[in-house]
Amino acid sequence: MAAELNRSAIDALFRRAFREDAPYGDKTTEALGIKGTGSGVFLAKQVLVACGVPAALRAFNVADPACDVEALVAEGAIVEPGTVMGRASGPLPALLLAERPALNLLQRLCGIATLSRRASEAVAGTGCRVCDTRKTTPGLRLLEKYAVSTGGAANHRMGLSDAILIKDNHIKAKGSITQAVAMAKSSSGPLWRVEVEVKSLAEFREAVAAGAEIIMLDNMSDEDMSAAARERPHGVVLEASGNMTLDRLARVAATGVDLISIGALTHSAPASDISFKIEPLTS
Repeated sequence: MAAELNRSAIDALFRRAFREDAPYGDKTTEALGIKGTGSGVFLAKQVLVACGVPAALRAFNVADPACDVEALVAEGAIVEPGTVMGRASGPLPALLLAERPALNLLQRLCGIATLSRRASEAVAGTGCRVCDTRKTTPGLRLLEKYAVSTGGAANHRMGLSDAILIKDNHIKAKGSITQAVAMAKSSSGPLWRVEVEVKSLAEFREAVAAGAEIIMLDNMSDEDMSAAARERPHGVVLEASGNMTLDRLARVAATGVDLISIGALTHSAPASDISFKIEPLTS
């Protein structure tokens, strides 16, 4: 997904951030008459997985094209406290304007990548993969899913246009799993696989009988997921979802499911602790 981190989209993101944060200018910097040039660094204050350093540094170029920036750690690298992750130098007003939007994005992406690394390591060697969901921050989905993959977990569908996933509200609208799967398969064509969400073994068996190729086991017990894995026909993919914690992942993987989707990778990842320190060069 690195190709999707295109410069124009990131620049547009930071222009919106500056309009939000300083619609009438940076009153503190203006009041203090701060001028001249300086240099600042992103400094890691905890162990984390680096993600989004080049993207975050674009904030300084958007604030002022005269800024020079340099990423000093590789994407996906494990970073120790005290590590300098990136550097920006240029006009002090630009550094002060860009500091918070840049940090907000960098802390967010590193936090997602760090949690994704922990989750993927929890199922290492099992043949099961952890993946994300659509529970992302509006407008930041590509970046947040990039952070998931940078951390070592997998991306689920990017959006509603990418896959057929029949969930509980779809089933209610159509009347039954059988009816919903039948209509999806008849109208979508042979190249589309149909995934359906189920909440019990009875619903799982109905989905199998209806011909679903992927079945999401939502909020089911480990015992029921194990039973579903034993019963599934060859070629049917099983995805576990709901109430997934780091402590539970290894047990769920051991049930025989293929995927574990975790919304918390993006909606609840704690921001990584990173600072940006500026040193004036001229006044």
